[in-house]
Amino acid sequence: MFTYLLWAGLILVGLIVLLVLFRFFGIWLRARVAGAPVSMLNLVAMWLRKVPPSLIVDTRITAAKAGLEYTTDQLEAHFLARGNIDHVILALIAADKAGITLNFDRACAIDLAVKGTTKTVLEAVRTSINPAVIDCPSGGGKIDAVARDGIQLRARARVTVRTNLDRFVGGATEETIVARVNEGIVTCIGSSQSHKDVLENPDHISRLVLQKGLDANTAFEILSIDIADIDVGENIGATLQKSQAEADKVVAQAKAEVRRAAAVATEQEMSARTQEMRAKVVEAEAQIPMAIAEAFRNGNLGVMDYVKYRNVLADTQMRESIAGDSPDAGNEVKS
Repeated sequence: MFTYLLWAGLILVGLIVLLVLFRFFGIWLRARVAGAPVSMLNLVAMWLRKVPPSLIVDTRITAAKAGLEYTTDQLEAHFLARGNIDHVILALIAADKAGITLNFDRACAIDLAVKGTTKTVLEAVRTSINPAVIDCPSGGGKIDAVARDGIQLRARARVTVRTNLDRFVGGATEETIVARVNEGIVTCIGSSQSHKDVLENPDHISRLVLQKGLDANTAFEILSIDIADIDVGENIGATLQKSQAEADKVVAQAKAEVRRAAAVATEQEMSARTQEMRAKVVEAEAQIPMAIAEAFRNGNLGVMDYVKYRNVLADTQMRESIAGDSPDAGNEVKS
């Protein structure tokens, strides 16, 4: 009985060994032939850790053929960290061929940093080898700025950048470069005395912007800033002066209206006071006949005096009628 169990165990072990050989022999042989050997136990361990052995072996072979040597543990660790091993190895090979210093840990860090974006570590290395050109502003538009003489200028720049692998992890992206360059161009144009100076020497803007060190704390190194196009826009200064003049006109009209309203109010007040004074005059003139009657009663005025008074009034009315004046005063006295 024991012999049967022994043979059964040996047969089971043999079947397992055959299955393992059948599953991993091709990968093991490919690695051995390519000069990047991987033990069979290591391949089984990868399979148990849910790491694709073929991917690890193929990337290791690629690195070995390029003269780079990395252990399977390094490749497995980056794969388990959800990194892209293919891009890392290709980036390391490209950097090595171009003479750029880039170690495995730095490449893995860059790969994990760009995960979830459209960038890859391979593109970062390629940009470091072959500089890229960024349009400022993005989208093909132009930057609007106003010189000191009030003339608007519209400029478009092209920035040549190269990836700085040492600052790539934690460094600002292309959007920061574009924003800083846009700000620098606006500042340079705004500080120019005349728009003609900018049109005559557009490279002056490039030099001033480059001196500002816009690539600080970014993942790129700015190689050059070129003004691709610059146009003359509106006369903003004249437009502002026109608007200011119209605003001053409205304010002056409002103040004049206030003064006119005050004058009208004063005139109405004077008219009311005039009517009041006339009423007092009429009241005073109405007391004259009463005073004459009182003089008659007291004997202070005789008949002849009264006749002379009436003759004087008649002469006065005649002169006033000849002169064209209104005889209201005489009528009031008669009454």
